[in-house]
Amino acid sequence: MESVDGVIVGAGVVGLATAARLASPERSVVVLERHPRHGVETSSRNSEVVHAGLYYPKGSLKSRLCHEGRRALYRMGEGGAFFIKKTGKLVVAVDAAEAAGLSAMAAKATDAGAEGLTLLDGAEAMRRAPGLKAEAALWSPETGIIDSEELMLHFKLKAEDAGALFLFGTDLKAAERANGTWLLTLSTGEKVAARWVVNSAGLHADKVAALPGLDIDAAGYRLHWCKGDYFRMKRSPALPHLVYPMPVKHGLGTHMTLDREGGVRLGPDTAFMDSLDYAVDPGKAAAFAQSVSRYWPGLTADDLLPDQSGIRPKLSGPQDPWRDFVVAEESPRGLPGWVNLVGIESPGLTASPAIADLVASLLKPAL
Repeated sequence: MESVDGVIVGAGVVGLATAARLASPERSVVVLERHPRHGVETSSRNSEVVHAGLYYPKGSLKSRLCHEGRRALYRMGEGGAFFIKKTGKLVVAVDAAEAAGLSAMAAKATDAGAEGLTLLDGAEAMRRAPGLKAEAALWSPETGIIDSEELMLHFKLKAEDAGALFLFGTDLKAAERANGTWLLTLSTGEKVAARWVVNSAGLHADKVAALPGLDIDAAGYRLHWCKGDYFRMKRSPALPHLVYPMPVKHGLGTHMTLDREGGVRLGPDTAFMDSLDYAVDPGKAAAFAQSVSRYWPGLTADDLLPDQSGIRPKLSGPQDPWRDFVVAEESPRGLPGWVNLVGIESPGLTASPAIADLVASLLKPAL
């Protein structure tokens, strides 16, 4: 049986950030990943937006970690280790009723710590993004875009340089506590003893949380998979900023985002799923065009091509209220040295370095 200081389950962006934060020459860290490489699921299937924290309640983990993570990412990207760019974002109201909601949203976001927000009238919004239709808009200068693959490689290389070992194609199958140590059984049949474990398994974090005997339903850790499809514009307009509609219950609405080459992508929509199906139905193009044409007139299904899809690990089901991130060291549940990261959906990419710092603080007694 191998003995290590710690095991991280999952090599998505949060698992990689945590490995980079915790690995050191004096501390042995092993990262388990069920896929043949890192970041195959949610971390590489998203809008690649650096969020400014407009949507999350004051004092929530999503709000605090989004702000901390965004600032950290912009600092980290100054040296060119990965692509990151402040583009700014317009959240658009298309009528008077939405404009009233926009004012309330701006007030709540500013109170929660969002920086530099400005309410614009429709004329100014349309001047900043020619082609837009708007009654009013909220300008967020701190919003940006990032290359998620470059960010993940940055974290992975930093972890490896510090001595972390990555085991790809490897699942965690069982976990038990014995004599102050976590005894872990891997899908390869190998056994590992670890002083601490971080469950950063993304879409499967609830199943991993159950391995040491935790009742995930009693804990409120049962996940709901919510799929979002994306379409790409065949001929991208010269869009200077990201453009978002008013948010909807289970997402931020079908928005227009930029990639690093200036291409424009629309999405995601929302559909709760029981299986991991990443196919994008080309027949959805008409619905996407109709949704976006509320604020970008003239768009038709013929202007769009199917792009990728992503699946979000949500703690709230279709009829459930909003839920915050779960970042919990489970000593109160009789599982010392076990940290669960559950429901890490948006803004998880933005928050990733801050989540890693929080995990380190929770594990401080064990490090």
